[in-house]
Amino acid sequence: MKKSALQIARAAYQPKLPVTLTGAVKAVEGAPTQSVADQDDIKKLFPNTYGMPELRFEKNPSPAPGKPFNVGVILSGGQAPGGHNVICGLFDGIKKINKDSRLYGFLMGPGGLVDHQYKELTSDIIDEYRNTGGFDIIGSGRTKLEKKEQFDKGLEILKQLDIKALVIIGGDDSNTNAAVLAEYYKNIGAGVQVIGCPKTIDGDLKNEVVEASFGFDTATKVYSELIGNIQRDCFSAKKYWHFIKLMGRSASHIALECALQTQPNVCIISEEVEAKNQTLQDVVDYIAGIVAARAKQGNNFGTVLIPEGLIEFIPAMKSLIAELNDLLAKTPDFAQKSTAEQREFLSANLSKANAETFISLPEGVARQLTLDRDPHGNVQVSLIETEKLLSEMVGRRLAKMKAEGSYDGKFSALHHFFGYEGRCAAPSNFDADYCYALGYNAACLINAGVTGYISSLRNLTKPSVQWLAGGVPISMMFNMERRHGEMKPVIQKALVRLDGTPFQRFAAKRDDWAINTQYVFPGPIQYFGPAEVCDQPTLTLHYEHLDK
Repeated sequence: MKKSALQIARAAYQPKLPVTLTGAVKAVEGAPTQSVADQDDIKKLFPNTYGMPELRFEKNPSPAPGKPFNVGVILSGGQAPGGHNVICGLFDGIKKINKDSRLYGFLMGPGGLVDHQYKELTSDIIDEYRNTGGFDIIGSGRTKLEKKEQFDKGLEILKQLDIKALVIIGGDDSNTNAAVLAEYYKNIGAGVQVIGCPKTIDGDLKNEVVEASFGFDTATKVYSELIGNIQRDCFSAKKYWHFIKLMGRSASHIALECALQTQPNVCIISEEVEAKNQTLQDVVDYIAGIVAARAKQGNNFGTVLIPEGLIEFIPAMKSLIAELNDLLAKTPDFAQKSTAEQREFLSANLSKANAETFISLPEGVARQLTLDRDPHGNVQVSLIETEKLLSEMVGRRLAKMKAEGSYDGKFSALHHFFGYEGRCAAPSNFDADYCYALGYNAACLINAGVTGYISSLRNLTKPSVQWLAGGVPISMMFNMERRHGEMKPVIQKALVRLDGTPFQRFAAKRDDWAINTQYVFPGPIQYFGPAEVCDQPTLTLHYEHLDK
């Protein structure tokens, strides 16, 4: 593979480990844990891995010689910057414990475990992927590990390769699957540990014990650069309104972070829309009001940031989508029906209120709501062109305002969706360090003999050498939610807290940003230079630490 000058330079970067992990460590147990909700239900489902203590690592002044062991690793779900460094840290970690330890990567996600597709990851392979973006070292996939037959089939290859532990690198659903797998293997005495690592650029896998999911830092910096470039163009041409949809199906963390970084004229926060019980028309009226106010100053241009999952947070739409998810899960032949038959079927089988909402939607949007679900049973909101829907509705509202004499400007909209552009970028210094430490920390958890834990690093606003390392039981992050028409244990998603400092900082400034053009142009990610330029975490993480 031909390498760019940046790739060659980045290959030489040595991620900075927390001081605690730079030598032999010992695990120190904290207090027993319980799930964030539905404790009785979760305890019944996880009798062998519920209530385990939090762990923190400390230096071990008198370590015993480490024995060699084999480890398997899986990249699960969508890509996120830094995944390769997790694997590199895991590799270096197990080799540090014993140079004869071996690492096997299962190919194309969890499906590789079930189908026995794998390759051994040697130092020659690992060294080619240090500090690089993407998941191409072994590939990723979205196969759900949830059936006994899958667990048993996976165990066959784990036993064949004499694998002691399996590390699953993924988001909330993937780590939920990791916990289920850990419980099953412990229940049957399989002798295989399962460890998770928190990944998702959406930023919704975090809580008091997992301060950040990896990839969020890099992705939001990439998006912020692009938004800044658009805003510079917007300010130069002074004739377009740019409607920019950003990734974030279940939470608005990406949109909020990018707004804090770039100071756009409008940023919609889905959680606020839901809390205020706003309708789609309320959102449209809000944007149109800002467009009109700027037009009075002669500014017929601006930027609007829209979270990918906005539609699901509008109460009427959320109710419709939830019922659609349940109904379509029970109607396997739905896709074979014609468009007319589908609309007729849904109109007849949805509740009255949801049927009325569905019928009122433009045909294109209604069709997008009924497309194939993702493997977790959710509507694929990235396929819903919310940015175009909003700009079209804003245009209609402005035309009405012009007829009423309350608007006298020009409105021309351009559309963007930033998603894949940020998922495989070369990791920022923060993500390079964080991911390497997560993998190295996972090796320490394996050596401690635990299962059903997620690799955890805290104190993340400090320099990486001061981070605190350890692990927390995945089960403590669980609650019960309806999936595919049934109640299932899942990791509780972290939404934007409207009373949190990140949102409050945004809310205090947005009216000023709306009318007065105060764009910020962050520029590209910097890898070499002073720490205040290259090593800063996200503003979200910085502000969240002010709450503690």
